[in-house]
Amino acid sequence: MNTIKKMWDSSCFDRYILGVLIAMELLMSFTFLGYIHIPPISVTIAYIPILAAGCIFGPMASVIVGAVFGLASMYKASASYVLPADAVFSPFLSGSPVASFLLSVGTRVFFGLVIGLAFSAAKKGKWYGLWAGVISAVAPKVHSLSVYAAMGTLFPELGYRYRSALQWDWDDAVFALICVVIVELLWAVYESDTVQEIKFGIDQSVNNPYASGRMNLFLAAFECFLLCMAVSAAIYFSQRASYMLGRHGIAVSDAISSDLLHLQIQFLVASLCLNIISVILLLSVYKYMSYKEYRGEMDELTGVMGRRMFLYHCDKAQAADDGNQERNGWFLFVDVDYFKSINDTFGHSVGDKVLSEIASNLQSTFEDSGKVGRIGGDEFAVLIGEHMAPQELRRKLEQFLKDISGIVPEKKTSCSIGAYQFVFPKNVKHILTETDEMLYEAKENGRACYVMRACVPGEAGVYVGSQELAFKDDESP
Repeated sequence: MNTIKKMWDSSCFDRYILGVLIAMELLMSFTFLGYIHIPPISVTIAYIPILAAGCIFGPMASVIVGAVFGLASMYKASASYVLPADAVFSPFLSGSPVASFLLSVGTRVFFGLVIGLAFSAAKKGKWYGLWAGVISAVAPKVHSLSVYAAMGTLFPELGYRYRSALQWDWDDAVFALICVVIVELLWAVYESDTVQEIKFGIDQSVNNPYASGRMNLFLAAFECFLLCMAVSAAIYFSQRASYMLGRHGIAVSDAISSDLLHLQIQFLVASLCLNIISVILLLSVYKYMSYKEYRGEMDELTGVMGRRMFLYHCDKAQAADDGNQERNGWFLFVDVDYFKSINDTFGHSVGDKVLSEIASNLQSTFEDSGKVGRIGGDEFAVLIGEHMAPQELRRKLEQFLKDISGIVPEKKTSCSIGAYQFVFPKNVKHILTETDEMLYEAKENGRACYVMRACVPGEAGVYVGSQELAFKDDESP
């Protein structure tokens, strides 16, 4: 269970890829895509997604895809048109439901586990690409051995033994080559710089306000709706086909009707899988483009939010308020003192360093309680969306002023800070105006200090201080 949770929490992009592999498995199982006919041989490639899942993600993913392959095979074997030998894969036709389930699903799960463990072991050593090719080449025989061994054990009357899988024909060589080429290609694509960049962007979209999580819920509901419609359409099609054949004097038995239903469901599931793959692709593009937009709103120099992104967060915080009038927060303006002088004296490279260090210190100071943004050339803002006692904020600001003082050894670095306490919800423009007044007072007090205005009962007052001066409190609001 922990392994499943770890895989699920690890990467949003990886979950998308696993979803595509599952959809591809169903698509290949129910269509011609899972089979290659090269006269006089015929090979199946329906379990290549299992190899891909094991190669990329490890045993848990390959077991999941293997189970899907087994369930699809079991369903296909349950139609009346299958050969007598294939009926043993169906719990409904074999007369031994448990044995058939183990044969259909259990062998494919076992195959996925073995292959996944082999890939995981290969990753721990060198030359993973080479070993991945070797594992992919022998994988078809591993699958055949597991299936034939299970058939010989569970249905000995059929005369199948594991030795039946040891024969080597031209179709085995073709299939092994196909497996190696496809798996190696998929692994190379997944590990490419371009795909890894896309993966990083999609994974970062979790904390991206432009990529709403509601999109996932909507698409999941939409796919469930399509699945229900597909099953309904399959039932309707089979009933209408039986009716039309009967109108033309063709007797339609229950077995034929069942076969028509089976074929229609397979067709619609395959179509649905194509739709799922398309949806996952569109969702990936949406989240990646949202991430690119998000990165465009971040300040490139300091790594904090730009003005537009920061104000967006402020509006969102006010709109998300639960109506509790006792909830309050702080808004801060931080202005670098005499920044133009720093640029003129030491150069713009030093000025950039000062801005980056100040942004970094603000983030570390308020990492648990606030959001930091650069809203101007040398001006930053901080939104603290939770209650913080004035004494606690004063302590943080005092430490911040102390930490930044030595950024430029030749010149003391300082900031003027204005802080305003507000009660949710509050108009953002009003907050900006009030905080700007506090910043102006800080500059009037000689800079290198802070001025705070608290408005919560029991804490109301104006607080002024710096790392050099003793605190002085003015209880008048």
